[in-house]
Amino acid sequence: MGAQWKTKLKEEAANARGRVFTKLVRELIVSARSGADPELNSRLRHAIEAARKASMPRDTLERAIKKGAGLLDEVVNYELITYEGYGPHQVPVIVECLTENRNRTVSSIRTLFRKGQLGSSGSVAWDFTYAGMIEASPEKGDADAELAAIEAGAQDFEKYEDGSALFITEPTDLDAVSKALPDFGFTVSSAKQGYIPKNPVTLEGDALAEVMAFLEAIDEDDDVQNVYAGINA
Repeated sequence: MGAQWKTKLKEEAANARGRVFTKLVRELIVSARSGADPELNSRLRHAIEAARKASMPRDTLERAIKKGAGLLDEVVNYELITYEGYGPHQVPVIVECLTENRNRTVSSIRTLFRKGQLGSSGSVAWDFTYAGMIEASPEKGDADAELAAIEAGAQDFEKYEDGSALFITEPTDLDAVSKALPDFGFTVSSAKQGYIPKNPVTLEGDALAEVMAFLEAIDEDDDVQNVYAGINA
């Protein structure tokens, strides 16, 4: 029984790793459409950094970039589709998908939202702010997140219990702020544009567990790139 359980855990870990790589590869491909040079393409640079942090094999990373930049015979056209709706307990949710098959994705999202309510475009977007989001950790214990936010040009910041912080920027300032933060003692772990809830709700117990299970099921879909929810984590 023990050996079987270990095998199951390994399979689950491999599947989870595969889903992460699928999302990262799609982001690399789409990012590389604007050019294969990360020095001239900030979105691609951030995608490469995320892929490296996930220990993506170099050949996989490089092939994804070449495919997106049109340097290979194989062509895959991914499009971004954004869905909005409500999860259990009326939690607002925005789902970003990258897909080459719109019909498949629409069908999957409708199924996943059966425990919630899929809405039309704009139905919950009003309750979110589109912004740059940079997660960073202090290189030393005395690094000041507030000072770093001010000096680097961030609009706001949220400090976490472990000392790391989320720096919030204008979407167009994302790259400049992420480049500036190391000068003020912070190492950037991720940088992307996304949605921040304006009025996140607080849930507990079974209600929280139900919402988290709903969000995790959506995130596990291969076509889903990002999930944003108006809930206090």
